[in-house]
Amino acid sequence: MVKPTAPKKAPTKANKPATAVKGAGVVAPGKQQRKPKTEYTAELASQICDHIASGLPLRAIAALPGMPALSTMMVWLDGRHAEFTERYARAREAQADKMAEEILSIADEECTMVRADKHGSKDDDGAGNTEVLFDATAVARNRLRVDARKWLASKMAPKKYGDKIQAEHSGPNGGAIEVRSTVRLVKAAPAESQE
Repeated sequence: MVKPTAPKKAPTKANKPATAVKGAGVVAPGKQQRKPKTEYTAELASQICDHIASGLPLRAIAALPGMPALSTMMVWLDGRHAEFTERYARAREAQADKMAEEILSIADEECTMVRADKHGSKDDDGAGNTEVLFDATAVARNRLRVDARKWLASKMAPKKYGDKIQAEHSGPNGGAIEVRSTVRLVKAAPAESQE
């Protein structure tokens, strides 16, 4: 006679042996491994600002070895480190200037493809036909790259790269604003004497 056995249970954290952990030390995609707390130093703040001015985003800086976590950098910007806050603002302005320069180089990029006919040319000289075509995908991608940089630069340095909004005050039908002042003279009542 065959003795019935209990169905096997799926392993849980409680009954899972420590040796069965796969990928120990590997961070799952989308999860960030926690960095140890980093103490503020002027040298580290200077390195962070140099990276920002060169165009790196804070997330990329935080991923570099020896750099603090993104949350740590944000805490340092809370006003307790005035010199870091000031240098950070200047680095962001430099980053906006770098983006403006990138816009020009992206706009000047050639978005062309060269297509050669492998069967030779019509006059049969053997050199083949070549044709230069505009790559619509590359043009659209470059437009997106330019627009993204323009938007970011306008947020990082709004006085320099933001849209200029000019508010104009005018009266009815676009005319001058009429200002009226009314002065009312009132005769004061005689003061009572206190004798």
